[in-house]
Amino acid sequence: MRHILYCMQFKGTATAGVDKGVMKATTSATSCSVKTVVGNDGVDGAFIPAEGGMAFFESEVRTTGADKFVESGNISFGDDHALTFTTVGEGHLGPSADPKTLAGAVTWKVESGEGQFKNASGFITSNFTVGTAGEVVDYQFGLIFVE
Repeated sequence: MRHILYCMQFKGTATAGVDKGVMKATTSATSCSVKTVVGNDGVDGAFIPAEGGMAFFESEVRTTGADKFVESGNISFGDDHALTFTTVGEGHLGPSADPKTLAGAVTWKVESGEGQFKNASGFITSNFTVGTAGEVVDYQFGLIFVE
């Protein structure tokens, strides 16, 4: 068994769903490299554009409490490779230091996959922000196990 790592910055929108307490998130990410440098001034990081294709994310978010939610959805990498996921426990979304931005975090369990992710398992963590107009910036790190 081998593992696939990915770290990407997804951007898009969160919109109200048909049912009360439900949102739909739709985002995309370009291929990238991640740079993290620890120095005398502390730590600094950046996503650096890289050649390659796009990844696309769609999910349904259901509020379960004042600052809690569960989520399920899929991520496609290129045309033929995709993962489906569900929340482990509950995610958290609440105020941040910026009054115009909410911040949150969630862990997802890989439920199934297609293409290179056939019979995949693993976990994805997401740290994200949501702005007042529904704009989403989502930083994902995945550790996916494949045969």
